[in-house]
Amino acid sequence: MIENILPQLEAETNRILARLSANQLHVQFVTQKASRSSGKASRKLIDTLDILIADTRGTRAYETYSGGEAFRVNFAIRLAMARLLAQRSGTPLQMLIVDEGFGTQDQEGCDRLIAAIQGIASEFACILAVSHIPYIKEAFQTRIEVRKTENGSQIYLSF
Repeated sequence: MIENILPQLEAETNRILARLSANQLHVQFVTQKASRSSGKASRKLIDTLDILIADTRGTRAYETYSGGEAFRVNFAIRLAMARLLAQRSGTPLQMLIVDEGFGTQDQEGCDRLIAAIQGIASEFACILAVSHIPYIKEAFQTRIEVRKTENGSQIYLSF
């Protein structure tokens, strides 16, 4: 079953990732690799699920990407999975929550993430983006702001 869905997941992830990274990042899902047995003739394929990430410098380990790059990869995979699950179940996507995902981004990364969220807004009944960064808050027309006061936290709705 995984073999059947992975090509779709990979393609959708890469479509999203292209928008988030200016075509700089690409993922590939690998489901088999050669075993590490000592004899070359006896090497067999083993099942795995490796996610290979490539950029302009080639394929490298996930851990070597910046926090912003890793967030974009994770966001693209999660959104692609949500889209495919919604498509397969015949149910529209209802809510997207991005909780403090902007803090790892540089200015360009923030701009791309905001543009991506705004570009997919019509697919969701509600998008909730949580951020303490004023620049990010201003990017969204409708906001729920929580402010601390001496009487406790106050909630303000901005349109």
